[in-house]
Parts: sequence; C-alpha cells; structure tokens
Amino acid sequence: MSEYLVINILIIAVPLILSFEKKIQFISKLPFVLVSIIITGGVYILWDVIATARGDWAFNPVYISGLKIFNLPIEEILFFITVPYACLFIYETGKLYLKENEIKINKYIFYSAVLLFFVFAFLNFERNYTFLALFSTGLFLLSAKIFAPFILKSKIYWLFIAFSFIPFFTVNYILTSLPIVTYSSDVILGIRITTIPLEDFFYSYSMLSFYLLFYLIAERIWLKRKKSV
Repeated sequence: MSEYLVINILIIAVPLILSFEKKIQFISKLPFVLVSIIITGGVYILWDVIATARGDWAFNPVYISGLKIFNLPIEEILFFITVPYACLFIYETGKLYLKENEIKINKYIFYSAVLLFFVFAFLNFERNYTFLALFSTGLFLLSAKIFAPFILKSKIYWLFIAFSFIPFFTVNYILTSLPIVTYSSDVILGIRITTIPLEDFFYSYSMLSFYLLFYLIAERIWLKRKKSV
C-alpha cells in the first residue's frame, strides 16, 4: 500500500466512522457532499491534470501505487474526495457544537481585498500556480458575496477554515517533506512555510471554500423543494 494512499485513508477514517453518530448523522448529508465533490472536485481535478501535464508539479513514484487516471495518481484523485468529506464533516460538527454569530465585514475592506487578490494574481501571471491560487481565492470571495453572502458572515465558516487548516498543514507537510509532491520553481514564488509553498495555503482556502459553497447551495435547494412539496 502506497504512503499517499495511507494518508488518504487516515484523512477519511475517523469522519467516515463518526458519520453514523446519532447527533451528527452526517451520512444523511451525503447527497449534498456528492454534489459538491462532483462540481468542485471536477474543476480542481481538471486544474491538477493540466498542471501536471504542464510540469507545474509532479508526483514521486516512490510513494504512489503507479495506478493513474487522466495521468494523475489514483491517490491524488482520492484526495479530492477524502479531504472535502473530512472537512465538511468538521463543518457540520462545528454547527452542532458551536454557537453561530454574524460577522460584520466592511464592504470597502472586502472589495479591496478581492481586488488585491486579482491584481497580485495577474502580476504573477507567468507563475502558473501563484496566479491560479490567488485568482481562485479572489474568485471564491466574489462568488460567495454574490451567490451566498451568508457564508462570509458566518462565524462557523471562519472557524471551519481555521480548524481545517490544522489537518491541511499536517498533511501538506508530509506531502512536501518526503516529498510525495514536488513543485517546479518556475510556477511558485519560492516562499515556503516549513516545506509548504505559500501558494498551497491559498489553494487550500479556495478549494475548501468552494466545496462548502456548493455543499450549502445544494442543501438549501433541497430544503426549498422539500418545503414546496
């Protein structure tokens, strides 16, 4: 069994087991999880396929099984399933045990931040990963503001991001220190926190946020249809 596959199993093991816990009943949310994984995971896997083909990053054959789909290791494909499942489980657990409060965000500061993400993205257009990581972050913030502003005002959302970054940091440290994943110096700024490229933090933020966005949209659509019946 490859090390990367073991990481995937460890990521999803506890959330999967606790999905049947009576209070959480996360398994009942599975349809919304699947919608989110298909939409968000599909886009990020496409990004991964293109980036791998372009040579932006590569996978160390020592730590993978060798089985590939779309020229991506099967473990990498599974990563886009295990990570969102585990993180959405964290979100639902947070909703159960934490009190929700609305956070007020100054609109001028918010739009300035969005603009800065886009500006810095295009200033680094020649660095593929830097550009896309910053652009995807700005895109999420703008999309959430337009289609689901309640997310950005949610205290639980920001706590979800904070708690999700704990396993993110642990897993990414393993991936980049062994290393299982290597990055071309041409596509990143070269700034690292321990062994993790700075871009990974923005990539993770946008990916997890988009997973949550489509998860909540799918859930709200279902609830509206249920009420109208």
